Amino acid sequence: MAKPSATAVTCTAAVVWKSGEPVKVEQIQVDPPKASEVRIKMICASLCHTDILCCNGLPVVSTSLLLHFPKVISLFYFLLNAHGTFCINSNIFFLFVDQPLFPRIPGHEGVGVTRNISQSFPSLLVTNPKKPDKFPECSTVESVGENVRGLKEGDVVMPLYLGECGGCLNCKSGKTNLCHAYPLNFNGLMPDGTSRMSVGGEKIYHHFSCSTWSEYVVIDSNYVVKVDPRMVLPHASFLACGFTTGYGAAWREVDVKKGSTVAVLGLGAVGLGVVEGARVQGAARIIGVDLNDLKREKGEAFGMTEFINPKNSAGKSVSDLLKEATGGLGVDYCFECTGVVPLLDEAIEASKVGLGTVVLIGAGLETSGNIKLIPLLCGRTLKGSIYGGVRPQSDLPTIIDKCINKEIQLDELLTHEVSIHEINKAFGLLKQPDCVKVLIKF
Repeated sequence: MAKPSATAVTCTAAVVWKSGEPVKVEQIQVDPPKASEVRIKMICASLCHTDILCCNGLPVVSTSLLLHFPKVISLFYFLLNAHGTFCINSNIFFLFVDQPLFPRIPGHEGVGVTRNISQSFPSLLVTNPKKPDKFPECSTVESVGENVRGLKEGDVVMPLYLGECGGCLNCKSGKTNLCHAYPLNFNGLMPDGTSRMSVGGEKIYHHFSCSTWSEYVVIDSNYVVKVDPRMVLPHASFLACGFTTGYGAAWREVDVKKGSTVAVLGLGAVGLGVVEGARVQGAARIIGVDLNDLKREKGEAFGMTEFINPKNSAGKSVSDLLKEATGGLGVDYCFECTGVVPLLDEAIEASKVGLGTVVLIGAGLETSGNIKLIPLLCGRTLKGSIYGGVRPQSDLPTIIDKCINKEIQLDELLTHEVSIHEINKAFGLLKQPDCVKVLIKF
């Protein structure tokens, strides 16, 4: 068994000191891993819209609250993964949160390695005419705690914000990825209630157990997945959240049926993942809906068969447009990927009476909204999804294999690259109409 490094390391990281302020690139200290932890050297990460929420003050769950109210997480999971006819009002959850914790390091997408290869790291942009067929390794375990099993120094790995114990009620059911033992972590700390990162002696809070915008990170080994090094590893960064969230929603969450009709509201990385998942599942029609005409080409690259821009449709609602496109019947599956609360009603209305399934994937700053009950009472199903229902240890290797075998194409996702020192530039790029994913290189 490999022994953990005995000393802290000093490295570069992007630190948020206060809500709404520009991110600052700092030299921080990262402690060695404890018994069940690993320390990873990150080589590349990527930017997700959730990271923007983090920088602007995404709330966190109080650790002390969880000790006194253990059912809070179960309630939260119900709100995120509920079925059937109910009125969403998730303010009930946010009654149980503290103010956001700062300073902290964002980032929950990325992969990492034992040696620094950033100077020779090739461009992966779609527009790069010299893009190589093979890429250097991107992320491995730098050191491990003495009680870690199944991981060793030098392994290529992906940090994740969900774990999979395999033994809890949810894991044993095979029906959900929301593990009771290793849940989504909002409290900004390691499972033992402490942090492994500091700057000038001041504690830095983690983000979703990951904090991938740091050259080195310490993560509980239960939130780490090994990556087959045959994969184009920078693409693995996109599998840590956005793309997999969409792909898994079509595959694991609702098992889109062959020959069905699918609508996807919002064609960002998550929505494009849904498109790809629906294509692989054999959907006959995949209708993408977005206000950005540039998303048409992106959607078609992943298998979208039709495109609707509501701005070009004389004020008609999204549900009306989708019903028109389907002869008045509506779609079999509608995936809401924008996080815009009013669009959830549109997604429900756009699905088939008695047969339609609506999947809520997107999440934004709006945390509550009322749903019209009658459309749900008419036999439709509404389901929430975190990470597309994908189980980190049981399902993610299957997606990685499909990427290696070119059954899943990720090239079109990457549109921009920045160094960690240009992190604030990345926020601006994400607002550009031609942007899908921004790769962050160390």
